[in-house]
Amino acid sequence: TIINRTAVMPEEPPKPKKKERAPPPPPPTAVSTACVLVRYAIGSMMANDNGDFLECAPFQATYMKDKPRLTGRVGLTATKAVADKTPLLDGKATALQQITANDFWNSLQEAIKRLTSTSSISIAYANVTKKKLFEKYGEEAASLALLDESQVGKKSKVKPDQPLTLALLKDNDVVVFACVVPGVPFASPSTALEAINLEMDQCDTKPGKKGFLFSSKWEAVPGSETSTEEAPLVESLPDSIPSILLSSEGQTLAQRVVSAEEEAAAKKQEKEAASAEKQQPEQKEMHVDPFSVEGTIDYTKLVDQFGSSLLDESLLKRLEALTVGKGRVPSLHRFLRRGIFFSHRDMHSVISAMEKNEAPLYLYTGRGPSSSAMHLGHLVPFLFTQWLQKAFDCPLVIQMTDDEKFIFKGEYDEHEGDNLEYFAGLTMENARDIIACGFDYEKTFLFSDLDYVGSMYPNIVRIWKAVTTNTINGIFGFDGSSNMGKIAFPAIQAAPSFASSFPTVLDVPNEKRRSTKQICLIPCAIDQDPYFRMTRDIAHKLVDKTTHPLGGKPALIHSKFFPPLQGAEGKMSSSNNNSAIFLTDSQEEIAHKIRAYCFSGGRETKAEQEKYGADTEIDVAYQWLRFFLEDDEELEKIGKDYSSGSGEYWSTGKVKDRLIAVLQKLVAEHQARRAKITDEEVRKW
Repeated sequence: TIINRTAVMPEEPPKPKKKERAPPPPPPTAVSTACVLVRYAIGSMMANDNGDFLECAPFQATYMKDKPRLTGRVGLTATKAVADKTPLLDGKATALQQITANDFWNSLQEAIKRLTSTSSISIAYANVTKKKLFEKYGEEAASLALLDESQVGKKSKVKPDQPLTLALLKDNDVVVFACVVPGVPFASPSTALEAINLEMDQCDTKPGKKGFLFSSKWEAVPGSETSTEEAPLVESLPDSIPSILLSSEGQTLAQRVVSAEEEAAAKKQEKEAASAEKQQPEQKEMHVDPFSVEGTIDYTKLVDQFGSSLLDESLLKRLEALTVGKGRVPSLHRFLRRGIFFSHRDMHSVISAMEKNEAPLYLYTGRGPSSSAMHLGHLVPFLFTQWLQKAFDCPLVIQMTDDEKFIFKGEYDEHEGDNLEYFAGLTMENARDIIACGFDYEKTFLFSDLDYVGSMYPNIVRIWKAVTTNTINGIFGFDGSSNMGKIAFPAIQAAPSFASSFPTVLDVPNEKRRSTKQICLIPCAIDQDPYFRMTRDIAHKLVDKTTHPLGGKPALIHSKFFPPLQGAEGKMSSSNNNSAIFLTDSQEEIAHKIRAYCFSGGRETKAEQEKYGADTEIDVAYQWLRFFLEDDEELEKIGKDYSSGSGEYWSTGKVKDRLIAVLQKLVAEHQARRAKITDEEVRKW
């Protein structure tokens, strides 16, 4: 018997099948939304100055599960070939690390802030598959960053028919970017997201095998009381989708938001600076005197109160014939064309005398130096006076009332004494700004009261003798508590109205004082009119009224007030830095103040703006353009677009951007001229 000694091996039990893992839940809506914006922003940062875009490797996105924070990561790989020919990525790891630390992430954070605060940005989504994307867009889908490496790479586990969510980023309903993201984003990032904050210590840039890896971690912060509506579903895909790095207008969206600001540029900054910007400012009762301007100004009512006359069309035509018609200037000044200089006293008599060549004319204006830096409001009368001097080819005297500023604002310290010399120093600083306005040196005399008052003293004494204290107190509101300098000063401001106060400059010796026929024209803001109403009342006591064309009286032409940034009430003030643009402000300061503090007459939402348009009467940006934009046709277009909510200048941001450009140019040119004026040059004037 043969025995089979082969051991019988027991059968191995079947291996248990691995349990299939449940797919991870979609990320929160805030994270999906933030992913879209961060992916767009980080790609946009790679655009170069020529508007071309870099061919960057696809994005990869992963999401953190830590709660309750809503965080995520987005990575971008830029190829070495791209890095070698890009200023931002010069191919050197050390340079990259330096750029990363100093510039890149801070710039990215700013770009993200602008995107989350721009109301024209919206998001929709479409249900797609990888197969559908390739059929629609071909192999370009990957290069357009619709899909990332996990979806199209060699290790991709995404099946052709697996459902995917394609987010469509829109600006004013135009698709500017798209990408596949897990979950469904918010419809409106600006209302649903308060912020997307980069965690700087978790942001890094380092060289890798394929190129340079940009890795960023961020946290999405949902709005507290905002609309959290999910993005709408669209059934059909757009025919084409722009590159991740280039918008349909040839600029990255981040760049365009910086330059155009759209409907609400720097929205958060504006909220911090003026939480009630979009509300109509409270109407205050009008009050106008030489020392304060308050409330909403009714200029027709003001003219009635002061007893002056409005400049009418017939008077402007006569003025145009006398100036433009003589070939001295190309056109009437924009301040006249737009009614900014709007009121007058005896301008018809001035024009009649000039038409008949009856008497010579001289101009008189002035400045009370209260600060070392003049603002745009101070510039208005000097710009107009410079035009008048050229238009009439006449002499000009400019009074610097440093004495007045000390009398009204001076201080005394028991140890240091008074600060009179401080105001004398301000005269020198302000004189530089005035000279930079372009006056004719041969026909201009600029003087400080502290230096020149002796020559005017005989006329000052005559005015003191002619005007009672009761009259002064009634006009200016002085009383027994006012120092005597305040009561005495109006005569000092009145004296230059008479040519005999300048016996050498205007060649009026004392013996011809009463018989002079020289006419004085004073361009000024209408709040200064009380000084010269008083002057006109007693003018016959200094000049023979029977021979003088105006009875010895000075003539006046009044301007409206230049409104402060915060609203079209009162006038601009040096005491509030954020209510004014100063002639010493940098280009950045000008842009910041306009964007942050400039009161808007635009509507709360884009839909309301397009339906109703802006109120240009209260919109400070538009009102300032009336003062400083020379082109009448462009101003008319801006007003038409803005008030109708359509066209190129439909939004507050567009109008503010145009104003910023105008003011930056004006101030830069002024600063360049001022820089050339030395103390010695000032003394010559």
